Parts: sequence; structure tokens; C-alpha cells
Amino acid sequence: MFVSAETLAIVVSALGVVLTLGTTLFAGFAWFLRRLDEVEHRLGARIDEVEQRLGARIDEVEQRLGALAGEVVEVEHRLGARLGARIDALAGEVVEVKIAVARLEGPPRHLVLAAR
Repeated sequence: MFVSAETLAIVVSALGVVLTLGTTLFAGFAWFLRRLDEVEHRLGARIDEVEQRLGARIDEVEQRLGALAGEVVEVEHRLGARLGARIDALAGEVVEVKIAVARLEGPPRHLVLAAR
């Protein structure tokens, strides 16, 4: 079978174009994957750093809150004792005021007739 030089040149050129495009696509995809891995690695490192700093701050805040909770309980205990004593004293005074008001009003008059 006889193949002309022009046909052979067209087939070889088409094969060259297909191989060039395939190689270019493969190289581009490999570059894209490598670049994506680099970005993922850098972002992962930054996220880990932020996570560590945030964890340290959260631990610090928890420690401060624990100390404040202890102080609040102590202050509440001290104020509660004082406040309880003041309420007890005030309750005694209120009873005395009620008795005084009852004496001022006096007992109700039972047999007083209304004047017309």
C-alpha cells in the first residue's frame, strides 16, 4: 500500500499536536495539584497556629473566671452574713413599728352610735 508524503505529514503533525496538548494538560494538572498542596499546607499551618493561640486564650480566660468565681463566692458569703444580720434587725424593728401603729389606732369602738 502506498501512502503519500502529504498524508504521512498530516498524520505525524496530528500525532505531534495530540502529544503536545496531552503533555501540556498533564503538566498543568500536576502544577495545579502541587500548588494546591502548598496552599493547603500553608493554610493548615496558619489554622493550627490560630487554634493554639485561641486555645491558650480560652484556658487563660477559664483560669480567670475560676478565680473570679471563688472571689464572688467569698464576697457573697461575707455580704450574705451581713445582710442576714441586717434583715433580722430590720424584722425586729418592723414588729415594733407594727405594735406602735396598732397602739395609735387603738381598738375599734364597738358601741359608738353614729350621730345624725
